[in-house]
Amino acid sequence: MVSVPITTVPVIPAGSLSATTQPSLSSTDGELLLRPWDVRDAAAVYTAYQDPAIRHWHARHMSSLDEAREWIEVADRSWQQEQRAQWAIVRAGSGEVLGRTALGRFDLHQGLARCGYWVLPEARGTGVAPRALAAVADWALRVAEFHRVDLEHSVRNEASCRVALKAGFALEGTRRSVALHTDGWHDMHQHARVHGDP
Repeated sequence: MVSVPITTVPVIPAGSLSATTQPSLSSTDGELLLRPWDVRDAAAVYTAYQDPAIRHWHARHMSSLDEAREWIEVADRSWQQEQRAQWAIVRAGSGEVLGRTALGRFDLHQGLARCGYWVLPEARGTGVAPRALAAVADWALRVAEFHRVDLEHSVRNEASCRVALKAGFALEGTRRSVALHTDGWHDMHQHARVHGDP
């Protein structure tokens, strides 16, 4: 196969993320800490994936603590491989796990990534998700120097739409019949934050 040179310069040079440890982040109000997952969080991860809403919107199922530990180990390797970054959202004072947020589908050459999140039932409706997403997007765009961060959710998931808008992700449109959930194909709202957005 012939290799054709690319004439654009990578937005984020390969190796620049993995040369450092994955950072911990704080929400602007200081109430939330986003830190890399630890194997001691396995019970919280396992519990999360027993929640019907998380299972429905993320189409994932976890059947044991061993699977939860493996999920955490994969999250750690994914940072080293510059493929994704996942954070536990914890209460800054107590360390209580409230949810998860992530950047995935890294395209370092183009400077692109996609956000994802879930919040445990007891923390929903308290502003955890938008504050965590805003912290991740701020870090991605201002520190890691990604150019664009995408976020997609089912058009049927109105709560996620509110979260995206509160975190500064502009609604750009709808992708038709693009995501398979347990109840069939869903249209997806496309949101994004771009470098330079307020």
